[in-house]
Amino acid sequence: MKKEDVLLEGKTEPAFSGELLHNKKNGKYLCGHCGTELFESYVKFDSGSGWPSFSDAIFGKLKLIQDKSLGMDRIEVKCAKCDSHLGHLFDDGPKPSKKRYCINSLALTFKDNT
Repeated sequence: MKKEDVLLEGKTEPAFSGELLHNKKNGKYLCGHCGTELFESYVKFDSGSGWPSFSDAIFGKLKLIQDKSLGMDRIEVKCAKCDSHLGHLFDDGPKPSKKRYCINSLALTFKDNT
């Protein structure tokens, strides 16, 4: 699967296949298409889902859209700047937000703080 399949066509990479899944470095996660900063590394957590998961996003950087495809009722997460597909949002994350931004590794790039 290619980055464009996820970002531009809304596909989902296979679980546990992304190179950023186990990334533990300190930095920021950016949109893989336009480079907008989306998530801080300190809100990333291991959800066990097979995709990078975040409990919060940088304010105003995401667009949330109701997604009823595939017979499910979900919230699609897109980059607010370029409209690229990133993943989905669920309400089963850690407290206090209880949010889990389940994001494809292929939709992201990482900028190390060092």
